[in-house]
Amino acid sequence: MPLARYGALVLEANRRFNLTGAKSPEDLTEHLVDSLSVLPYLREPYVDVGSGAGLPAIPAAIAAGITVTVIEATAKKARFLAELVERLGLRARVVAERAEIAGHRLELRERFATGTARALGSAPTVAELLLPFIEPGGAAVLQRGVVRESERSALQDASFMLGAALEIEVTICGERRILLLRKTQPTPMRFPRRPGLPQKRPLCF
Repeated sequence: MPLARYGALVLEANRRFNLTGAKSPEDLTEHLVDSLSVLPYLREPYVDVGSGAGLPAIPAAIAAGITVTVIEATAKKARFLAELVERLGLRARVVAERAEIAGHRLELRERFATGTARALGSAPTVAELLLPFIEPGGAAVLQRGVVRESERSALQDASFMLGAALEIEVTICGERRILLLRKTQPTPMRFPRRPGLPQKRPLCF
């Protein structure tokens, strides 16, 4: 089963270098279930930013058979993702580059119908790193835990600056939720800002 094989490869690689916090099959199962929760919102072409161990992009690509571009700045993780793509026979492309740089490349900027990003920082940070890749009319799918009102307000203001609006918020399980940002117009070319700034100085937060 491809998902089980993917899980085994992740856990094997995790023994060699720090790939994910999941140390056991049980831990990884939670991440897989969380990853599959984005499936109803994904459309091709699809991009995942800061992919790390490939979550949620690789499980989504396996389950739905969709094409995905994964963007990962850490060289070891990018190499692992490229190996995964080859061994699992996925329709995927790995871009070994920071999102702040890749987001300004003409072949990647506003080329995707949907995108995801996990564990990259606050919601405004994720929006700034992800929305430049999304085409007008497309959607950024943010996976979050508890969202304080101050963070939600900052996200709404940041999304407006980035050419998008918070369309829906769906509670998945317990405190887990999905925030869907609909791209309404092109993102101004000054975004994303230079490497590190989206994390250090989140927009409107």
